[in-house]
Order: sequence, then structure tokens, then C-alpha cells
Amino acid sequence: MKYRHAFHAGNFADVMKHVALTALLLRLTEKDRPLFVLDTHAGRGRYDIGGSSEAGRGIHRLASTTPPDAAVAISRYVAIVRSFNAAGGAAIQTYPGSPLIAATLLRSQDHAAFCELSPVEADALRREFRDDARIGVHCRDGFEALGALLPPEERRGLALIDPPYEEQEQDLQQVADALIAAALRWPQGVLMAWYPIKQGVIAARLHRRLLDAGIRRLLVAELCIHPDDSRAGLNGSGLVTINPPWQFDQDLRQSLPFLHGLLAEGGAGRTRVALLADE
Repeated sequence: MKYRHAFHAGNFADVMKHVALTALLLRLTEKDRPLFVLDTHAGRGRYDIGGSSEAGRGIHRLASTTPPDAAVAISRYVAIVRSFNAAGGAAIQTYPGSPLIAATLLRSQDHAAFCELSPVEADALRREFRDDARIGVHCRDGFEALGALLPPEERRGLALIDPPYEEQEQDLQQVADALIAAALRWPQGVLMAWYPIKQGVIAARLHRRLLDAGIRRLLVAELCIHPDDSRAGLNGSGLVTINPPWQFDQDLRQSLPFLHGLLAEGGAGRTRVALLADE
């Protein structure tokens, strides 16, 4: 199973991931001190989703509704997506990936490093940020970058890990190992990793691996639009966050049920937000 940014841009999993990213960065930027953001698998930055059926069941459906007032992150996320489209985003043809969403939310005192292993994708990303001194684009392996670029001078910030998951179980093990190593190198940093849910029991092994390693603050959030044992392929997506910001879990509890009600056909699937470890 491969989860490539370009193939699935704007689908339900992207919506969930990017609403969470928006909520997290809104929390982190509440304090004046500068931030550092590392995106280990950044992609090319923006994608054409005009004819995408997956986006039709994802961002297009969300953009045609009005979220509840309490779901501030959803409203801000949709506004960011619209800002990359003509006429205020009345018709969404372009979808911004996590680098563009993050850069929109970062302030003048913040910095970011976006890593992409594909030279073609990295070149496209460099063109996006050629005039932005806050952003560095690196054509390098994102897992290697976690060891090379952390901890940052800013001390505060976020590392986002979002690999393509070519082999789900093997890649989940690599993600767990990367999170554990990064938590040791940068104990005050916020670490967030996205993962696909094809079988819920496999995702649970990631959680157990982190807990067994002694991770002391761990938040899990999941959105499934099919039952966990469905043969649909991608039943859902999840995020593990180490050192979640204050009230970030509440942001997700306000957002995910609304997204599930909108994006899950016939009410199938589920949501979950749980602090598996909190000191």
C-alpha cells in the first residue's frame, strides 16, 4: 500500500491531517517565542485536484458546508485552502500540502525545514519558497533529517512525519523508532506522525511501541470512514502526537466528530481522541 501525496491530495485523510496541523500550529503560535517546523516528507507543496473524486469526497465536500463555531481549526484550514485558489476559492482546483499550510501559519520570527527525497518534487517545493527566507528546502531523506536537524536553535516547534507507507507494518516500525529517537534528542519538541488505518490492530502496535519506550505524553487521534476490518483499502487515518500543546486534544474533539459526520458514508467508521500517556 502506497500513500502518495499527489495521488490522494484533498481526500478525507488529508482533511483530517491538515485540520490537525492547523489546530496544532494555532496553539503553538499563541506564544511569542519563535518556532521551528520540520516536515520530513513534504512533497511538492501544491496539487491540482480539479477532477479528483477523492477530493470530491474530502475538501470539496467540506468547503461546501459551514463548520460549528467551536471548530476554529476547520474554518481556518478551509480559508487557507481557498487562499490558494482564484476568486477566493469559490471553485477549489489547487490543494496546498502541509508545507504551504504550515508556512501560512508561521510568523516572521519562525523558521521551517521541508524535506523531500525526490529531486523533481524538491525542485517544485524550492520554487514555492524561493522568496521566503524563513523556509529551507532540503532534498534529503526525512528520517535522516530528524537526526541532523534536531534539536533546533529555537528549541520550540514541531516535527511532522508523514512517509508514503509502502509497507505498512515495516514503515510503522520505522516511524515508531524515529519518534522515539527524536523525543530523546528534542524532549521539549512536539512530534506528530500520520499513519494510515487499513487494519486497526496494526496501528495499535505503533501506540504500544511508543508507550513501551517510555513516552510520557502521547495523544492519539483517528478518523475512520469505514469499519476497521473493511476491505475498502484505506479505512481511516490517524495521528500520534508526542508533547501535544495545551488544549490541542480539545480542538480535535471539537473537529473530528463533525468531519466524520460529513465525510463518512452512512455514518460508518468512527473517531477517537485519547491521551494514552499524560505524565
